[in-house]
Amino acid sequence: MKIIVTGSGGFIGSYLVPYLLKNGHEITEVSRKRGFDICNYSSLNQIKEADVIIHLAAKTFVPESFENPYDFYDINFKSTLNALELSRKLNAKFILMSSYAYGEPEYVPIDENHPLNPHNPYSQSKLISEELSQSYSRDFGVDVIAFRAFNIYGFGQSNQFLIPYIFNQIQSKKVVLKDSRPKRDYIHVLDVVSAINQAVMSNLKGFNVFNLGTGVSHSVEELIEVFKVNIPFEFEVQFTNEFRKNEVLNTVSNTSKLEKQMQWKPQITLQEGIKMFISEN
Repeated sequence: MKIIVTGSGGFIGSYLVPYLLKNGHEITEVSRKRGFDICNYSSLNQIKEADVIIHLAAKTFVPESFENPYDFYDINFKSTLNALELSRKLNAKFILMSSYAYGEPEYVPIDENHPLNPHNPYSQSKLISEELSQSYSRDFGVDVIAFRAFNIYGFGQSNQFLIPYIFNQIQSKKVVLKDSRPKRDYIHVLDVVSAINQAVMSNLKGFNVFNLGTGVSHSVEELIEVFKVNIPFEFEVQFTNEFRKNEVLNTVSNTSKLEKQMQWKPQITLQEGIKMFISEN
């Protein structure tokens, strides 16, 4: 198939593009390095054919979204609008990498019918992107699959994110973190890639949204314990007990819809994923 990948030079894209190429697809990489400006629709006009558009391009670091909300709303909305318009023009399936948008859960595990309550500018911008995608599906017949990804991790992720942040501190043999309590559903980037591949191959019509996680959550303290098992030297850990306002204390994904409709299951446990992460660094 002819597949466009926006944000191909980013964390997920760096895994996805080689995977798709290995499976025999023809890939057009849309990124700054390839001479494209995803926020400028005229930059995309040179692309004349595609069966699928996978939209990964976005600003994603939650704390930064509070410091610079304008860029998050502007870039995440505009890039999605341009990618959707290209999908409409080329009659291509659209796959959107969305995000966790449920806020403090009313129940766990969280299914796709859980009330939506985005609790930061980043997740709000992603929910707006979902709604825009749904409108393109409704009004123009674009087939859309949106993934509400929980906490993605893996080698090559920015050091701003928790798992690489912890690993980098471990090298100095002292780890200082704020809150030990928050539990998250961590999904390895290779499981994310396999889910996207299932979406590429699926025959689903209309607008479809799926949670993307593992169904298991781990606290920050548990993360540290997994590192301790796999690091060959001792290191000190200190929690300052600074608590973020409106902190969500537990997120667990119900992935049964994705398992049923696309025959996908996560393959990599957190213990296996952390071990891989350490060996790759």
